[in-house]
Amino acid sequence: MKASSAVPEIVCAHSPDSDDAYMFYALATRKIRSSLLSIRHVLEDIETLNQKAMMGAYPLTAISYHAYPYVANKYVLMASGSSVGDGYGPMLISNRPMAPEDVKGKRIAVPGKMTTAFLVMNLFQPDFEPVQTPFDQIPEAVRSQSVDLGLVIHEAQLTYSRGGFHHVLDLGKWWKQEHGLPLPLGANALQRSLPDDIRIECCRLMRESIQHAIDNKAEALEYAMQFARDMDSQLADKFVGMYVNHHTIDCGEEVPRAAQKLLDMGHEAGLIPHRIEVEFIR
Repeated sequence: MKASSAVPEIVCAHSPDSDDAYMFYALATRKIRSSLLSIRHVLEDIETLNQKAMMGAYPLTAISYHAYPYVANKYVLMASGSSVGDGYGPMLISNRPMAPEDVKGKRIAVPGKMTTAFLVMNLFQPDFEPVQTPFDQIPEAVRSQSVDLGLVIHEAQLTYSRGGFHHVLDLGKWWKQEHGLPLPLGANALQRSLPDDIRIECCRLMRESIQHAIDNKAEALEYAMQFARDMDSQLADKFVGMYVNHHTIDCGEEVPRAAQKLLDMGHEAGLIPHRIEVEFIR
């Protein structure tokens, strides 16, 4: 945050994908404004954001839920802005038909070791060789056979079949079947060091931006289409609907419960070094 003659500027960092663009549409286009602060948007992939959050780089940032235990000393989660898969989520794809039990020991392209997708993959099957790959290059890594499978996130969850890939496992569906809970994937987080009035205002802006997108779906979707990789408007509409919904407006009670379960399991499995209590602000 830097001083200005008018209002302080808050840097808001999030992923360059259609669901984030959709929820931030009203803020990015100044449909919603604030007399207390201005917002500048920075777009970076989620693994980069996770790493930068560990350094406290941005006042308001998207992070993976998996990253929260590593940044909880610097950030608190926002009740608005979560991306939650309710019976769907990160997906394993391959070049040939394969049963989920056959992924053991395989080379798998993953979108980053701090992503929630990587954490859930380890909870499903810890015995595999991860190959860190930028999320948008994972299908090509599978196609070229440099890996056996790919763990896809974002739009590739809906577009993988166009490339002739085979669906092996939906980790969000597996999680729901195992635990009866939605899978919290990403969240927005605010620096704890921000003044209380600024944090409260950021929460208001985030909540109202998401509500504005849902209430003005056509224009918000049109804006989000510029970030929709390999998707037509119908598919982008479906994707945005999957990850911008009532859980996104406000996490309620179910999402924190699911997040706590996920992170506790990660700690018990030795994947997360210390237990953390999830904490949200509104």
